[in-house]
Amino acid sequence: MRLYSGKIPLIADEIVRTLVKEGYIETESVEEVVLDMVAVLKEFSRRDRQVLDEAKRRMELEGLSYSMLGKIKQRVAKEMSFPVPEEALPYLVDQLLNMLFHSNQVDEVFADDAVIRKALVPILNAHTNVESDLDREVRSKIKNLSEGTATFEIEYQRVMEQMKAKKGL
Repeated sequence: MRLYSGKIPLIADEIVRTLVKEGYIETESVEEVVLDMVAVLKEFSRRDRQVLDEAKRRMELEGLSYSMLGKIKQRVAKEMSFPVPEEALPYLVDQLLNMLFHSNQVDEVFADDAVIRKALVPILNAHTNVESDLDREVRSKIKNLSEGTATFEIEYQRVMEQMKAKKGL
């Protein structure tokens, strides 16, 4: 799951407007609730970046290959009490629920946790599964290169940056 910082305001706005429209929450100021949600999403993104940076630093210090990034990142995430990638979505949903129940901007929450979770998950999935789609597209464009080689890694990064720029990510 990858949360792009450029999409955070859009995600927060869509979540809050959906929750208000469905009658799950009541608020006098939708914009303020959106800002609270943006803060939660940005903090998640910041911590995710911190875990990734620390994993890369450790790989460099130990002279490990790029193929070890996933393992090292999982280890660092556990050490920093941050969810591993498989647990990121439930963790983020929990953070957003806590914000809703503790925000001074939310006047009332009418729905159960489970109902709100069912509303949050599809929205988050729609905006965060962009990376796997991008990955497939990039790999299809560089399929003539052998994965794991330095040439592959360089070309992968170059094409990924082009695709992200093209899609506004």
